[in-house]
Amino acid sequence: MSLVRLDIKGISYSQTQNGAYALILNEVEGDRKLPIVIGAFEAQSIAIALEKEIKPPRPLTHDLFKNFADRFDIVVKQVIIHKLVDGVFYSSIICERDRIEEIIDARTSDAIALALRFNAPIFTYKNILDKAGIHLNFSQKDKEQSEQEVISEEIVKNMENSPQTTSEDYSALSLQELHKMLEKAVNSEEYEKAVKLRDEISKREHK
Repeated sequence: MSLVRLDIKGISYSQTQNGAYALILNEVEGDRKLPIVIGAFEAQSIAIALEKEIKPPRPLTHDLFKNFADRFDIVVKQVIIHKLVDGVFYSSIICERDRIEEIIDARTSDAIALALRFNAPIFTYKNILDKAGIHLNFSQKDKEQSEQEVISEEIVKNMENSPQTTSEDYSALSLQELHKMLEKAVNSEEYEKAVKLRDEISKREHK
């Protein structure tokens, strides 16, 4: 089976579903998206690895693994999403130490959080992408909004039983206030809040 390389588009979270996050992977040589529902902690860990401006005061679990691996000369070479069963993705981490390669089973969210920290490529098999990939054909004007709608539907479909919650409204705050709140959230290790604040800052800065 042929491998397809993926990169990370970002993380989407539902405004109405508690704990509903989706990691969005892009087909590198194509235009399909692969949404993978992940937990809040893993979403935070991946977002922090993507956002270089957020520096946790203490290492997260995946940072600790990276530090441990570095100390013992273990390198993550690549991550392969190799199986999809009943909506659940299964992954393998390909590691190397002393020129000996090992394959370690892992949850996909953990595997990708580590791949980011090792700058390792992420792959899946073509048949998995054929089965679970989303092929979007929208105009450029509506593309971002339409992608989010499709992704939100995917999240809700997989997290139907999640309890409802309200999302904080940051629209009345200035950029300076948002940056101060982001720094405070990181220092107090409120990473879920930090990710949302960083999303709001990015949205305004790219208008």
